[in-house]
Amino acid sequence: MFVRRLVAFASLLLGGVLFGPAAQAQPTGRSVAPDGRPPSPADTVRVGVQEAIAKALEASPEVDIRAAERDRAAAQSREARRSRFLTDVSLTTAHSFAPGLNVPSGNSQPDDQLYLNPDVTNDWTPTSLRPFTSANIVARQPIWTWGELSGQIDAARHAVDVETAEVEQKALDVATRTGEIYYNVLLTRALDRLAERTRDVIERAENELQRMKEEGAEDYEEADLFELRLTQEEYRRRNTEIDQRQSTARSALQRQLLVPEGVVVDPAPDDLQPIDFSMHPDSLAYYTDLALRNRPELRQARAGLKARRAQVRVARSDYYPKLGFQATYGYSFTLPGRPRQENAFVGDSFRGNTTRTGFGIEMNLNFLQTRARVEQAQARVNQVRHQQEGAQQLVRFEVEQAYRDVLVAQTNLASRDRDVTTTGEWLRTEQINFDLGFGDTENLIEAVRANLEAEARYYEAVKAYNVAVLELMDATGTLASRARSGTLLDPSSSTN
Repeated sequence: MFVRRLVAFASLLLGGVLFGPAAQAQPTGRSVAPDGRPPSPADTVRVGVQEAIAKALEASPEVDIRAAERDRAAAQSREARRSRFLTDVSLTTAHSFAPGLNVPSGNSQPDDQLYLNPDVTNDWTPTSLRPFTSANIVARQPIWTWGELSGQIDAARHAVDVETAEVEQKALDVATRTGEIYYNVLLTRALDRLAERTRDVIERAENELQRMKEEGAEDYEEADLFELRLTQEEYRRRNTEIDQRQSTARSALQRQLLVPEGVVVDPAPDDLQPIDFSMHPDSLAYYTDLALRNRPELRQARAGLKARRAQVRVARSDYYPKLGFQATYGYSFTLPGRPRQENAFVGDSFRGNTTRTGFGIEMNLNFLQTRARVEQAQARVNQVRHQQEGAQQLVRFEVEQAYRDVLVAQTNLASRDRDVTTTGEWLRTEQINFDLGFGDTENLIEAVRANLEAEARYYEAVKAYNVAVLELMDATGTLASRARSGTLLDPSSSTN
């Protein structure tokens, strides 16, 4: 009966206490290298959760992609600001051949007055062609645009804020994911240690069966032996599955931190402990206010709303005439063979220079089209405003959900901790009674089972609580900044 109890107990542990969904749903890793060999000290990087998140943020290509978009927006903003002065400065050149001149033999006019002789004509024969070059420089400076330039500058500036918020949003996603992976590693490591105790139970049952068989005990049954063998095979299958999932998860953590190949990331410390965190005295209202100030989505919506309003100003500017200043200078030159003609009323397109400088007015007379563009821009403003209102409500909900998840996880953790204390006292009592010779075997086995199960559930509760705390920081928009600043695990403050 004792052996059968041991075998049944081991089967129970294999069936769900240690190898159940919690151990398999989020695979994590042992201290093994990617090829299955134990890592050497030189190949191992030990990191705490704060350091792991900071490293992931620093190395994440997802964050870098958004940062590149932010840099592009910043470059566009600089371009818009620099367009305020000399909006358009261009140089255009042309290079070809110009005809020579066919001057009659009886010409009496000097070279710079050949235009007075009506018999002078262009000579297009190949031998008379001369290299020709022209250049035109145009410079435009807006003076008053009714908000077009300032609106474009403001829209580009707020677009940078939008992209910056996108970077922070992606950083929050990476930080939360890294923290959860990190604590999954520690959870499976803790459950793996408990699984070793399950193996001890199986070995004890095997030794007891062998002793009973050798002594010819009356209560020895071959069925117990077969049941033990099935339990051993089940343990091997489950243990192999855990080993492979652990290796895969450790590789995932390594990829998350982008460490070099051959380097193993190892959480430090080895044991799974609750995050040192306390709720703010003002509770939900405090975290909601913090989220409304820090969530990237809300900053993005506010910046997007300002950008859309600036674009409305740009569209409305087409209703009014725009004043500007323009300077143009052109120069044409042909090699000797075509002299320049000096006259205020006569010009030669192949040789000479021109200039036009002054103020001008430009106005779009398509008022119906302008009105349609203004309406489109205003509709986009309304769209972003409604998105902002929706985002605020969603943030409030997410903060409340994360806040209550922490309270639930906190209560569950405290309860599981008391379970471990209670089952530990029960186990010690049964062991003492058993050693004194008046204990009950079934009670001892039940106490061992209850203690192992309580410890497994406690570690699951620790992991759930730690992840809930990280998700609350994520919901308030402060997780990434706390990890970067080194205050993630600062017990003196519940948030930044």
